[in-house]
Amino acid sequence: MIVVTGATGNIGRPLTQALAEAGQQVTAVSRHPAVVPHGVRHVVADLAQPAGLQPALDGAKALFLLLSGDLHAIGANPADLISAAQASGVRRVVLLSTLGVVTRPSGQTRIAMRALEDTLRESGLEWTILRPGGFASNALWWAESVRTRQVVAAPFGDIGVPIVDPADIAAVAAASLLEDRHAGGIYELTGPAVITPRQQAEAIAAALGSPVNFHELTRDEAKTAMTQSMPAELANDTLDILSSPTPAELRVSPDVEQVLGRPPRPFADWAARHVAAFR
Repeated sequence: MIVVTGATGNIGRPLTQALAEAGQQVTAVSRHPAVVPHGVRHVVADLAQPAGLQPALDGAKALFLLLSGDLHAIGANPADLISAAQASGVRRVVLLSTLGVVTRPSGQTRIAMRALEDTLRESGLEWTILRPGGFASNALWWAESVRTRQVVAAPFGDIGVPIVDPADIAAVAAASLLEDRHAGGIYELTGPAVITPRQQAEAIAAALGSPVNFHELTRDEAKTAMTQSMPAELANDTLDILSSPTPAELRVSPDVEQVLGRPPRPFADWAARHVAAFR
């Protein structure tokens, strides 16, 4: 049995579906009640309280670990989740980390994530670590403004990074959970090309078949909006990357294609699949 945390999100949902379609027994864990694919067991648990995860882990052979926002906060101890997995007899953990542990290792959230990576590597469990860059699904932040005003509002309109489709992250996670050859692997996950916010707006407009205007926000305006859904430090980290990406953050990684045997999906593909959110 495979346990998927964050099972109702942009990565967890397609991962749960892929594992179920592969004939695996799956337990989907989320903080709130949710609809899951047929045959999938659902457990409501808060990862900030690892003891609550125990019922989901009973009988599990593998765990996909995705940290909720509060587990990135100062004072959180996500290593307890690794201990819970060990105590339950889990043999393999696939951890969703971040590219930032390599490209910007000095930030507090990235120091904590790197420490969690180290805990996992030293645990004696089989492990795979996924380090994605920016997510294509972050464009959903613009859905309401596109629906109501036909506007994408974002900072640093002409500075891009190779954002990755969460469906590709889910596909790599599924392979890592199911195939022994990925044990001990560390994969950097990006999209196929650098794309700017302005170009993302153009791709959304193309998917809609109607114009979408671009409005450039100041950094302060963007931070105010972002801190409504994430810690301020994480918002600052994200804005640092978006404003001045390093060469490592601009690099298109070969790892998605290495694992899946196909190139990563472009942003236009993501926009076409999620166009209903913008209508």
